[in-house]
Amino acid sequence: MNRGIITAVSGIAIAQGLKVFTNKRLTGKWDWKPLFQTGGMPSSHSAGVASLATYVAANRGTRHIETALAVVFGSIVMYDAQGIRRHTGEIAQLVNDLEDHFGTISEKYPSIEFVEREEELKEMLGHQPAEVIAGGLFGILLGLISARIENYNQDQS
Repeated sequence: MNRGIITAVSGIAIAQGLKVFTNKRLTGKWDWKPLFQTGGMPSSHSAGVASLATYVAANRGTRHIETALAVVFGSIVMYDAQGIRRHTGEIAQLVNDLEDHFGTISEKYPSIEFVEREEELKEMLGHQPAEVIAGGLFGILLGLISARIENYNQDQS
């Protein structure tokens, strides 16, 4: 199978797994939900794209078009994770809070008809810049390790 794909998917999976431990450190409780959620420390999106870009650069060189593609698209993913997606989560939090306040107001004024939504909007969508940086640094390390393993295996053949 393509080692670049394996490297990127491994980066995503390992970073998602690390979220369980960082969540434990933050909350003091073991919780497996972060394995299946977006957001959190470290950014798995950043880990995946950084590991792929690093792996490609280590094997093809920094002047190759494949490296340029991986770096540019990876940068867009990382920017989006800490920018647009994070702001969308913050807006969702405000809407959820507004709905809670509107529910309280409608209890005092029965003429205001209010139907509460069954589920709140998902608030944890994006990442803080530190989460993106941590995911990126982890991805760089993984990409270098993957390239080194591949080069070692080729030398042994």
